[in-house]
Amino acid sequence: MITACAVDRLPEGESLRIPGEPAIAVFHTDGEFYAIDDTCSHQDASLSEGWLEGCFVECPLHAALFDLRTGMPTCLPAKKAVRTYPVVVRDGVIYVDTGSTEAVA
Repeated sequence: MITACAVDRLPEGESLRIPGEPAIAVFHTDGEFYAIDDTCSHQDASLSEGWLEGCFVECPLHAALFDLRTGMPTCLPAKKAVRTYPVVVRDGVIYVDTGSTEAVA
């Protein structure tokens, strides 16, 4: 598991990017935390810089929309899912479990 940040550092409706290989985007929406690969499966764009609406993030480059729960794209131009990761909140800290993936692109 990797540490993302303290819960109070990621307000509702916001996201953060965890650099690495692969980079991971963490989102706080609808009272939940979600983690997905940060790079859009259509083209090299950071999903953490996209627009968040409920459980969906819109890629800032070509407007592909991804479901944060499954990683699946809901519209073109993206056709491939992005990887999702389990998120654990413990003692006020957000952790991302990179050892097991919930969906594989």
